[in-house]
Amino acid sequence: MASEELAQKLQRRLQLEESGAVAEGEAEAVKGAAAAREVEERSCLTASADEELSAKLYRRQDINEGAAQPRRAAVFNPYTEFKEFSRRQIKDMERMFRLYDSGRDGYIDLMELKLMMEKLGAPQTHLGLKNMIKEVDEDFDGKLSFREFLLIFHKAAAGELEEDSGLLTLAKLSEIDVSIEGVKGAKNFFEAKAQALSSASKFEAEIKAEQDERKREEEERKHRRAAFRELKSAFTQ
Repeated sequence: MASEELAQKLQRRLQLEESGAVAEGEAEAVKGAAAAREVEERSCLTASADEELSAKLYRRQDINEGAAQPRRAAVFNPYTEFKEFSRRQIKDMERMFRLYDSGRDGYIDLMELKLMMEKLGAPQTHLGLKNMIKEVDEDFDGKLSFREFLLIFHKAAAGELEEDSGLLTLAKLSEIDVSIEGVKGAKNFFEAKAQALSSASKFEAEIKAEQDERKREEEERKHRRAAFRELKSAFTQ
């Protein structure tokens, strides 16, 4: 009897050990499957990120080479997107935009911006104009849409433009008042605008002074030539 009972206990222990080994194997299998799924998900995310980055890099290359196809601009409502401006202010900005959009294509390109800055009395270099566009050119097409044009005044009113920025000069010299409460930088947008106009007037004064100086020098040369001719005729008589 003792031997039979001992055999039963040993058999029971063997069964328990075998079932434990199976459970442990199943747990390891589950862990392995979970790890494999995680690796697969990470690979998918990495591949997706790589594809997005590649697409952006190809887009940038096409833009640089002038081969990029224009993207359809998303329709936006300036009155809801730029809530800090009144309807009258936005209408004023729209009139100004259309005034300088001589190509009537809904954009202000480099040459049109050049003309605008000249009309405002603050001509810019070719590089300066490109930098102005680049500062708000969200779609990298090298020109200003109406939304990007509004961004100029949005950034100016929020104090987000550097003092030497051509865009700040544009905003200050325009006839559009975009002063709002809490504007950073200048205490008052009208004051900043007056300072910009003063600088433009100083520039015009310097140009006029140079022109007057050239006229004066030309007059002096004429007098000297006339005096020389008189002296020469006196000796030849």
